[in-house]
Amino acid sequence: MSITTTDAALLRLLQLSSASLPVGGYAFSQGLEYAIDTGWVKNLDDTRDWFSLQLIDSLAQVDCPILLRCHRALQQSDVEQLQYWNHYALACRETRELRLTDTATGNALIRLLVQLQIEPVLPRQETSFVAAFAIAANYWQLNEDAAMLGLVWTWLENQVAAATKLVPLGQTQAQQLIGEIQQQVPAAIRRAYQLDDGELGAGLPALAIASAKHEHQYSRLFRS
Repeated sequence: MSITTTDAALLRLLQLSSASLPVGGYAFSQGLEYAIDTGWVKNLDDTRDWFSLQLIDSLAQVDCPILLRCHRALQQSDVEQLQYWNHYALACRETRELRLTDTATGNALIRLLVQLQIEPVLPRQETSFVAAFAIAANYWQLNEDAAMLGLVWTWLENQVAAATKLVPLGQTQAQQLIGEIQQQVPAAIRRAYQLDDGELGAGLPALAIASAKHEHQYSRLFRS
């Protein structure tokens, strides 16, 4: 993995990956709230396992390799391929809630890019956050490694913020968790590079069940 950016590109990466980016990612727990409510996740160790599994078996299998393909399509000005991988990303979301998470944040990022006078490239449609992120990364001249790191950081920061409220975790535990999951990110990105098109996809039944059940949870903090 090689991150080579100009100072301007690095600053754009920080902007794109910031929790202050107004796309609403903080509003979704991606099944974590139900997993905690039902007792699957009870403490720091459980939370670490929950996130590690998603990083290796979901982000490395779906989000990162699709981001890679979207980024390359944009480099080649191939809108048809970009549309294909946008639809593929949405098709990989196993529940209505996970799809809503993807499209709500994706469409919000597209609206922001338009306000920043950045061409959204894709015709008006439901947009995966992965495809929208690739559009921003390409416009701001971020390379593939930097784009994938930024995407993973965005996911990790939002999920740890949710866990801090829900488990709950202390602030020190939250930083410890981020540091431990960070160590697994290079392997996840290497995995994303190794996958052929036919190998893309993930199957995390507990995550899908938790996401589906969250919609009917009696009391919740996060959107469904």
